[in-house]
Amino acid sequence: MTARLYGQGRFPSYTERMPVSNRSLDGIRVLDFSWVRAGPWATRWLGALGAEVIKVEWPENERGRMTGQMTPAAIERTPNTNGNFNDTNANKRGVTINVRMPRGLELIKQVIGTVDVVIENFSSRVFTSWGLGFEELMKIKPDIIYVSMSGFGHTGRHHSYKTFGPVAQALSGLTFSSGLPEREPAGWGWSYLDDTGGLYGAMGVLNALYHRSRTGRGQHVDQSQMVMGVTQNGPAILDRTVNGRRARRPGFPPGNRTHTPGTARLDNYRGTWAAPHNAYRTAPGGYNDWCVIACYDDGDFSKLAEVLGTPSWASDERFATLGSRLEHQDELDRLIEAWTRERGKYDVMTACQERGIAASAVQSSQDRFESDPQLAERGMYRELDHPELGRFAVQGAPFSMSGSRTDNRSAAPRIGADNRALFVDELGLSEADFQSGYEDGTFWPSDAPRHAHIDEMLA
Repeated sequence: MTARLYGQGRFPSYTERMPVSNRSLDGIRVLDFSWVRAGPWATRWLGALGAEVIKVEWPENERGRMTGQMTPAAIERTPNTNGNFNDTNANKRGVTINVRMPRGLELIKQVIGTVDVVIENFSSRVFTSWGLGFEELMKIKPDIIYVSMSGFGHTGRHHSYKTFGPVAQALSGLTFSSGLPEREPAGWGWSYLDDTGGLYGAMGVLNALYHRSRTGRGQHVDQSQMVMGVTQNGPAILDRTVNGRRARRPGFPPGNRTHTPGTARLDNYRGTWAAPHNAYRTAPGGYNDWCVIACYDDGDFSKLAEVLGTPSWASDERFATLGSRLEHQDELDRLIEAWTRERGKYDVMTACQERGIAASAVQSSQDRFESDPQLAERGMYRELDHPELGRFAVQGAPFSMSGSRTDNRSAAPRIGADNRALFVDELGLSEADFQSGYEDGTFWPSDAPRHAHIDEMLA
C-alpha cells in the first residue's frame, strides 16, 4: 500500500499516489458497506472505473444474495450463485466481519485508515450506532469521503425512517404519476430509484474526490433516495403550480402514439407532434415481433412512403399533413402494418433507418443479448469467470472513454473470500488471531456452517 503523509503538513493528492494505469480511478480504494441494490450499484461502476472496492458483509445477511434469485437450474442455489447479485457486485473484493463486536470494529477501523471512500445505504442511525459516524471516520482518516445513501437523508424529521426503492418512490411522486386513469397507482415494475440512486451515489463520490484533489479535504456526501426521486418528476410540479393541472391524466394515456384522436390536448402530455408514431406488428407475428416507427414531419412521411414502395394510399389527402394523419391514425396504422407484417423487425428497422426514418425493433432481454450487433460491437456484455457459476456474461458500462478503460475486471466475490488477503496479508493479523476470528464470531457466525471456500481458505 502507498504510504500516507499524515502529520507532514499536507495530504497526498490523488495524482501523487496514482499508479501508472489505464483506468481513471486506479489508486482509489473504497470500503463498501452497502447492500441490496442502490449502494452496490454505485460501487459496481466505481470498480469498473478502476477503484479497488472492498465489499463488507455478514454471512447471509446481504439480502441481495438471497432475494430475487436468478440461478441457472443446473447450478446449486447458494449465496454465491444469485445472478442478480453477481451482476450488481462485479469488480469487487469481498470480506466478512462483525463490526458489532469490539474486535471486529477495531479491525474495520484499521481498514478505514487505508481507504479513500466509505459508502453505505442503511437508514440514518445505523452507521452511527456502530461507532462509525462521519465524525468518528474523520478521527481515523481526516480526508475520508463518507457517502451515505439513506431513504430520507441524515437530516429532517423523517431521516430515521426505513425505506426501500419502491417506498421512497411512492413519497417522491413517481408512483402517483404511473398507472391507468381511475385505477390504483401502479408504481414502476423495477426499483427505478435503486438504480438511479446508484448512479447519483457514484456521481457524489466522483465530485468529492475531485474536491479533495483540489483542497485536500474529505466530506460527507448525504444522499436522500426520496429527494432524488422528486427530481425525476419532470415538469409535473410546474404544471400543477402554474397551470393547475393534475399530475395524473384523466383521459386514457396515448400509449405509443403521441396523441389519440378524440381526446383532449390536456390528456396527452406528449402533444400532437408526430404521426405515424406507433409499434407495428412484424413477421413472424410472435409475442415480441414489433418495430416502432416515428415520423415527425411531412418529409419523414414521404421517405416512409418510399420505403413502403410508394403505395397509392400514401398520397391520399387523409395523410397529406400532420394534422390529417393524426385524425386518421387507425387507418394509417393498419396500412403500415400490412407492410411490416411481411418483414422481420430488424429488416423493418434497417429499411427505415437507411432512409433517415426513426425506427427501432422492440427488443427483449434475449434480443439485446443475442441479436443486437450495436451492443455487441460496443462491448456491452463481457464474459467473466466465477468459481461457482462458471463463465457468464455481465453488462458493461453504457459509456466508453478514449483515454481509459471502463469494462468489468472481475466477477462478484464469493462471500468472505478475501478475508485472508485483507486481514492477514495486508493488515498483518497473525495466523492464530485470524483462525480464532472464526471461532469467536468475528469473521463468521460461530454457530453457522461455513462454505467450502471458507474452509479451504482456513486450511
